[in-house]
Amino acid sequence: MPHHYTRETAAEGIENALKLLEGRWKLVILFHLFGGQVLRFSDLERSITGISQKMLIQQLRQMEQDGIVRRIVHHQVPPKVEYCLTDWGQALCPALDALLAWAAQREAPPAA
Repeated sequence: MPHHYTRETAAEGIENALKLLEGRWKLVILFHLFGGQVLRFSDLERSITGISQKMLIQQLRQMEQDGIVRRIVHHQVPPKVEYCLTDWGQALCPALDALLAWAAQREAPPAA
């Protein structure tokens, strides 16, 4: 169902959406999980250069609480924990692709 936004409600909606994605690492984590990827915690940690284990746990927990990421616990020894995007989290892909394309336009040299 389409929303009818005013300037104020649109600005508020964007602000609320950006709050869900704020944090240095959330977008990086999302890009690793796009496309239906299911990754073990250790795989995510290895693939994201510069992130501490504590920060990765914190960012994943926040995104899990917000309904963007799903945590899958396999009760085995040693414990196995995997992460994937929820359907709602996966729905971010086209929006972030559009943002990436928009940012690339700035990098292109101006047309003569």
